[in-house]
Amino acid sequence: MSTPLATFLQAAQNPQRLARTAASKPRLLPEILDGLNADKPRVKYGCAKTLRLLSEQHPDLLYPHFDFFVRLLDHENRILQWDAAFVLSHPARVDSEDKFATVFSRYFAPIPGPVMISAATVIGGAARIARAKPHLADRIAAEVLKVGKARYQTAECRNVAIGHAILALGDLLPLLRRPAPVVQFVRRQTRNSRPATRKKAEQFLKSRLRASAAPLR
Repeated sequence: MSTPLATFLQAAQNPQRLARTAASKPRLLPEILDGLNADKPRVKYGCAKTLRLLSEQHPDLLYPHFDFFVRLLDHENRILQWDAAFVLSHPARVDSEDKFATVFSRYFAPIPGPVMISAATVIGGAARIARAKPHLADRIAAEVLKVGKARYQTAECRNVAIGHAILALGDLLPLLRRPAPVVQFVRRQTRNSRPATRKKAEQFLKSRLRASAAPLR
């Protein structure tokens, strides 16, 4: 890290400002990426937050580092794994080299378990990727639907993950050539034991009903 530690520590404590600076000075990106290896949590997680912001606002800046974030999916630190999954869902918008296709299975691998937060993070990225790559929407939906048979720490964890899946599938639905499996899955969740998940399922079905009843223009 060439930037003095004291200076970088101060910058990393304000990820919003650091992201704005990096957007105008991309030469700082290697420093921020290296910051994920810092011993000081304020630097490590400040840099992680900065990269999340950059992925949302300037995915083109992170696209050259796509492989770096793929490797981070296997990091021993689960928080950095989750950050990597979040970040990777955004450069799909600028994936001119179709890199995501090569890591499709690896990206969605956490959904069947055993870590619910890992699954939920990936599920959250599913709709963003499908909007950028609509030709993958049905394949992505099939991966998300694996949550129905997932094995996490508890049955309640699975119900929480299913709630995340319903929200993602709601965004995916207009992109699907074969929506029936998704609708059938959500209908089953109207009997889910978790009230919040049942409510998400009911809202999904109501929204679909309104959409199908809307007049053509």
